[in-house]
Amino acid sequence: MSREPNTQLIAVMTEANVSNKGLAKRMQDAAARCGTSLGTTHVAVQRWRDGAGIQPQTAAIMADVLSSKLNRRITLADIGFFRQLQQPTPQPIGYPGTVSDVLSMLDGLADERVEAVTPGHLAVADTDLNSAVLSWMIARPDGVEADRLVHQRIGMRDVRAIRDAASMFMQLDFKYGGGHGHRALRHYFRQEVLPLLGASYSEKVGTALFGAAAEVSQLLAWTAYDTGNQRLAYRYLTSTLRLSQVIDDRMFGARILGNLSHQANYLGNHAQAIQLARAAVEGAKGRATPRAMANYSAMEARALANGGDPIGAGRAMNEAERRFEHADTADDPAWLDYFDSAELMGELCHCFRDLKMRRESVGAAQRAVDETDPKYARTLGFCRMVLAQSHLLNGELEAAVTTASLAVDGGDTLQSSRFQRYVTDFQAEVSIHAANPIVAAFNDQVHDALARLDDDE
Repeated sequence: MSREPNTQLIAVMTEANVSNKGLAKRMQDAAARCGTSLGTTHVAVQRWRDGAGIQPQTAAIMADVLSSKLNRRITLADIGFFRQLQQPTPQPIGYPGTVSDVLSMLDGLADERVEAVTPGHLAVADTDLNSAVLSWMIARPDGVEADRLVHQRIGMRDVRAIRDAASMFMQLDFKYGGGHGHRALRHYFRQEVLPLLGASYSEKVGTALFGAAAEVSQLLAWTAYDTGNQRLAYRYLTSTLRLSQVIDDRMFGARILGNLSHQANYLGNHAQAIQLARAAVEGAKGRATPRAMANYSAMEARALANGGDPIGAGRAMNEAERRFEHADTADDPAWLDYFDSAELMGELCHCFRDLKMRRESVGAAQRAVDETDPKYARTLGFCRMVLAQSHLLNGELEAAVTTASLAVDGGDTLQSSRFQRYVTDFQAEVSIHAANPIVAAFNDQVHDALARLDDDE
């Protein structure tokens, strides 16, 4: 349901004779004078006028700014935020209920630094997860609000520009890891993408625009995940899932569920990972291309394999391969271009490794390494580390360390927090051979590569 406008804020702004842009600029300047950064834009101000929530610190800055403008004390109650902020709670990680909610949440997320890693393990209650999945599965699409009576009018050229930018940042992510471009990407998202969602456009352009915004938001989630900020990544993913619901893009929404499954699996939450992957498969049936369905099945296979279910994992792997055989029978969206045979084999070699299937693990990992395009440096690094672990399963220490050394060589992939974990897991596995010269040399190589990263910062 829609929110009630914040009539108190509107009244105070009218009395102060300040526009949305004017208030946003004053708030940014006030924050800067206090030594903090505030990414408030006129879009955020309009959402607050429309009744969206606000963070306590931001509300306090707004009250101070309006107090200075009117030469009298303006309280949180005067601008309609007192009741909302009476019982402060952490920013929610749940599923946004309305379009206004999701845009407000994304605006807040784009203000957060990925380096500010939340301490502790990300814990998502099953009830919250079930609510998000069920909402996405059964909700009707909101639809875009076409032909608004606002000054700015945009077209497909603007949408293409966003998609081109997303493609550029994705290549940086693949090569250098999530931390490299996250700051620039979130600035671009907050300043260039989110404001366009409130512009005037045709229904066709609006649908494409929301799809492009979801692609950028998904990439922000992935870069946060790769950097190690799991809570921020999760909140981006659930918000992006809600964006896909606006335009009824079931294929992209299922991709986000697959990403959530990937994250849950990485964090050891196998039951949730399985549920999310299965929701992706079921939710996209009849609405996704064979290539996309193969991706969702591969995510289910990885969750089942890591959870210790060889029968279920084998079924899901076979389903992924069967669907991929028909990958070229339909037109795929550009965001799915990366999912080629090498990427599929990379997913499957993780499954074989986790299931301790030694021969299959080496074969699949070697094939993934051989077929992966070097431009996907991080993916190639992951596959090499899985190949190294597969050699260990077969008792081939020298081959394992040689392969791991190739993965670390150059150091670019070490900017990925996830890749660093692959390396440290491998080091733990070979620690019983620490006195072996090749293992000692590998440990020195890792140390030196990490030191070079520190020097480059």
